[in-house]
Amino acid sequence: MSKHTVSLVSLGCPKNLVDAEVMLGHLPPERYQIVTDESQAEVIIVNTCAFIREAKEESVDTILEVADQKSSGRCKLLVVSGCMSQRYQEELAAELPEVDLFVGTADAPRIVELLDQWLAGTGPRRAIGSPDFLYDHTTPRALSSPFYTAYVKIAEGCANHCSYCVIPSIRGTLRSRSMPSVVAEVEKLVAGGVKEVNLIAQDVTAFGADRDDGANLVDLLEQLVKIEDLHWLRLLYAYPDGISDALLALMAREPKICRYLDVPIQHIDDSMLAAMNRRVDGAGIRALIEKIRHFLPDVTLRTSLIVGFPGETDNQFRHLLAFVEEGHFERLGVFRYSREEGTPAAELPEQVPERVQLARYRRLMKAQSRVSFRKNRALVGRIEPVLVEGVSEESELLLKGRSVRQAPDVDGLVYINAGQANVGDIVQLRITDSSEYDLVGSIVGAEDA
Repeated sequence: MSKHTVSLVSLGCPKNLVDAEVMLGHLPPERYQIVTDESQAEVIIVNTCAFIREAKEESVDTILEVADQKSSGRCKLLVVSGCMSQRYQEELAAELPEVDLFVGTADAPRIVELLDQWLAGTGPRRAIGSPDFLYDHTTPRALSSPFYTAYVKIAEGCANHCSYCVIPSIRGTLRSRSMPSVVAEVEKLVAGGVKEVNLIAQDVTAFGADRDDGANLVDLLEQLVKIEDLHWLRLLYAYPDGISDALLALMAREPKICRYLDVPIQHIDDSMLAAMNRRVDGAGIRALIEKIRHFLPDVTLRTSLIVGFPGETDNQFRHLLAFVEEGHFERLGVFRYSREEGTPAAELPEQVPERVQLARYRRLMKAQSRVSFRKNRALVGRIEPVLVEGVSEESELLLKGRSVRQAPDVDGLVYINAGQANVGDIVQLRITDSSEYDLVGSIVGAEDA
């Protein structure tokens, strides 16, 4: 019996990537072969993102590009899964006749059943269930990240209800995994060679709030750091009011927990924060940053901001710009406000024109590039642990890696210009040069070789 070849394209955030890996993990290897070359795939799955306008445009463009394989390649079945299918199933079915099957955010466990039905000519075109699935340590999963690093989703959905955000309607409300389940998954990953585990959720600090068993992030971390061969444990997407003294104290005393926090604040102006339905005001954000740096003086902070939110005035933007120029964050991402139907913010008056949004976006990013350059220059001469990731695309003479200050995919890289190491090694690197986002250095001891 010949195998069906399957290729999967995953768009959007790491949480979406985990969903894609779960989907691939359900495909029995005796019947389905995963391939990276889309031209050789009989089944192509596009796992989509629908968080903001740009993500939706990228998803549609990718679907149309991949659809060409139905005429130029071997593709017999084009599947669109994930957030866009969940949110726009009727519209997409009408506008994208190229797509054979639409699958929702919670339907990964059904993928084999759905593929079998379609290939037999008996399946539905749309298979969109309620967004209530939560994977655990027993769920099949085919890792697509390098062998030394992995994402672990500790919760699904969100209960914060920010006024601009569609996540609760796409992903459902907060659903936390049990602590034993997360620990078991991390133990299995580490036993397989993973050195860096990145804990992800819509809000990792909310972990356990929906459960009756007392589960919480601090207790979870205290169990995870006991795993012997785990080297780096990173927290991504921490809501500001969930960052407790107990969490920061634990991060300060446990070397396995990266001194790195991704804390989306979105704005600094009180009126904007209130309109966004955020629970921490500008003074609270400043106090939080001060508290974090008190506990963790050497922490790397990342945040995300929104420009062009409805009603944002020139003065409010200048307030935000001045805050960024103060240099609170080593890493910073900026989103232009996306008017998403079904959200309270979409009905607000004084929608900001796109040209104004774009101008503000550029000014913020330019300001942050100066901050990032200055902070990276301050690292020159220091010795930092670096996870080696392979040969640089810039030159075969350089290795590349990431320091503990750099999360996968979203931050810069470290280029290693002296010394030898294997992929997956964690080496001590002396930083010798820097740019806005990248670092350059040599492995300690190699300078004298």
